[in-house]
Formats: sequence, C-alpha cells, structure tokens
Amino acid sequence: MNKVVLPLPLAEDHPAFAGHFPGRPILPGAVLLTLVLEAIETHSGRRASLLPAIKFLRPLLPGAQPVLWLEAGADSVKFEVHCDGALAASGRAVLAAP
Repeated sequence: MNKVVLPLPLAEDHPAFAGHFPGRPILPGAVLLTLVLEAIETHSGRRASLLPAIKFLRPLLPGAQPVLWLEAGADSVKFEVHCDGALAASGRAVLAAP
C-alpha cells in the first residue's frame, strides 16, 4: 500500500449518533478514529502503535459518506478523511513493527 482512497462505511443509524449529542447528532472522534485505524490495519497489514498527530476539522453528521485517503511510508501512514468535498479530519499513525 502506498496511496489508497476508499469509502469509510458509516451507517446513518450508527448507535454513536444517538448519544452524541441529543438534538444535534455528530460522529464522535473516537468512533471515526476506530474506522480509520481498522482501514489502516486492513490495507497495510500492520497495526498503528501511536497517533502523534490528529486534527478534527468538521463534524460528520448522520448520512455522511466519508472517504479515507491513506498514504503509507515505511513506518507510518498519513490519513485524511474527506466528506462532501471538504477535509473533515487528518493525521498520522505510526505503525507497529511487523
């Protein structure tokens, strides 16, 4: 894996929306990071051991169809989450030893 672009599966009725926040549901950052980390492991074959840089730039609402961009280096992966043509989150994950 060097560069990969793939959709992030996010059900409109994901249970995290119900409790975060009542009346104005958004996807919690921890849930988004879980989806990102699962994709990194699936596509690189390695788990992330450290997340030294993460930025949340806009909320993901029910019905969002986020797209994940991954760019792998030797021991880390840069990621960006895009939604509706805008950057929603970005960061870098350091990969665990193989």
